[in-house]
Amino acid sequence: MRQDLTRHGVEEARTPQDVDRLLGPGSGAVLMIVNSVCGCAAGRARPAVGLALQHAARPARAATVFAGGDEAAVAHLRARLSDYPPSSPSIALFQDGKPVYMLHRSDIERREAAEIAAILTEAFDQFCLPARKA
Repeated sequence: MRQDLTRHGVEEARTPQDVDRLLGPGSGAVLMIVNSVCGCAAGRARPAVGLALQHAARPARAATVFAGGDEAAVAHLRARLSDYPPSSPSIALFQDGKPVYMLHRSDIERREAAEIAAILTEAFDQFCLPARKA
């Protein structure tokens, strides 16, 4: 389940300190995924993130916390998302440590992965710079 995201370059944030490191001042655009064991995470959210991260405009970094596994990290991330109800799975886009876009479980469970990826890439187009080619 973790590897479904890490194979796409998504980092694991296992502690509150990891979350703070990723979302500190000047962090730029960072995609944060609250991963879970549910079917909509497996069949929709994780594949959607993999598809979306292939887009030309994308966050500088992407990271995940695992609900039910990384409890302190999840709680710390949710504290940063206090204007939004808790949700697993969920996908949030941050800009310099502030949330600018959020997809809740209710947004994920009723859509297919490709549709979720398209929604994410629209947010990437609005908030992220195109990735530089090496």
